[in-house]
Amino acid sequence: MKTGLFEEIRTALRGSETRILMCPPYHFDVRYEINPWMDTRNRVDRKEAWKQWKALYHLLGGEIGAKVELVVPVAGLPDCVFTANAGLLAGDTFIASSFRYPERAREELHWQSWFESKGYRVVRLPPDLRFEGEGDLLAAGDLLLAGYTFRSDREAVERVGRLLRKEVLALELADPWFYHLDTCACPLADGSILYYPGAFTEEGRALIEDRFPDAIKVPEEEARRFACNSVVIGRHVVISADCPVVGSELRARGYKVHEVDVSEFLKAGGGPKCLVLILERKGVRAEQLDTGRPLRAMRAA
Repeated sequence: MKTGLFEEIRTALRGSETRILMCPPYHFDVRYEINPWMDTRNRVDRKEAWKQWKALYHLLGGEIGAKVELVVPVAGLPDCVFTANAGLLAGDTFIASSFRYPERAREELHWQSWFESKGYRVVRLPPDLRFEGEGDLLAAGDLLLAGYTFRSDREAVERVGRLLRKEVLALELADPWFYHLDTCACPLADGSILYYPGAFTEEGRALIEDRFPDAIKVPEEEARRFACNSVVIGRHVVISADCPVVGSELRARGYKVHEVDVSEFLKAGGGPKCLVLILERKGVRAEQLDTGRPLRAMRAA
């Protein structure tokens, strides 16, 4: 019995069942302004960005033990490094993003082609709906936390929830500095979440407090360092550097906290989670998808 328990603990810490997608920052830079963090006068230090990205890559694939797959970046698409926004994975099905801004809409064909080449089935939402993948839709157990307002439409995230046959907790975002849900909320392995209250409307805060009474409230100073934009793999939490309040709370709850410097990526409004797309989720199988017709037909739904 003890052996089984120890193996369970080792597996949880190792993250061995998690597959993630990352994109090297060959072409990463701040070339346009589509959120308040971005200022084209504040250019990226390419050497430092590479150093920070490689540290995250080696941490995830090394000590944490996730399987990291890489996608080749494309010149002219500087934000491809933020793979979390590419779409959402459910089993062998890729639900493609439909970006709000034309600067990022150019990524759509790239992401769809990559997933098709890997054997995934690609689903697109109706063309009038905006949806930005794991940026605005995060799994919290059997519940999907969904953010809407600045990048994704409420109808879009709710439609994805119906497709996955999952309950959706739709949360209206209120602060443009926290333009995606993953900048201000993070589900944890114990069923709780991190969140920054100031990023949500009063109604949104009430919904979170009702569903997650033990949630960790992130102070504004650390929220602006992207404490909520953390990568959670088992009991590992990879968090932006200089977030001592959140880090202390996570350790008190039994998590192993890894701090990483992502200051260059913050110039574009991105943190650790923005740089990672979860390829494999537990408990979601393709046969569970509620399409009612061949998946390719969803393109014109």
